[in-house]
Amino acid sequence: MVKKVMLLLLVGLVSCTLESPTTFSKKALEDVFITLNNEEVTFDEILTKNKGKKILIDVWASWCIDCLENLPKVKKLQEENPDVVYLFLSLDRDLQSWRNSIERLEIKGQHYYMKSGWEGKFGDFLGLSWIPRYVLINETGGIEVFNATKATDNLIIEGLKK
Repeated sequence: MVKKVMLLLLVGLVSCTLESPTTFSKKALEDVFITLNNEEVTFDEILTKNKGKKILIDVWASWCIDCLENLPKVKKLQEENPDVVYLFLSLDRDLQSWRNSIERLEIKGQHYYMKSGWEGKFGDFLGLSWIPRYVLINETGGIEVFNATKATDNLIIEGLKK
């Protein structure tokens, strides 16, 4: 019992000392993504395209069970918050699987393939170790929620209502 309490205290202490970034690093902004039309764009270009809008980023893959389980919750967020931009950043194994899954699962939003994968500049900035991963960006381009792994995370729900 004492070991469990000590472990919880340690986890709480570590999580309190880790600060979440409020802006994207220069390297993350430079990372290259692929559009559905096979064009390459930087993450900065994606953000510029959506400047002045609230953005919910969903880092996912079609092979990811947790991602698929969260998808109905994301779709519900889309219904409840239609003015938000939904960016789906895929870590699928290949472009065809990614494209087929978007169509098969009827995922609405903006779609990009993470060309550099988990270890790329963007994935490194996020410290990706698990997906799905949700990041909420406010209308001024600041990161509101950095490390959510569930679409129903209270910070996401509250941030979308602001």
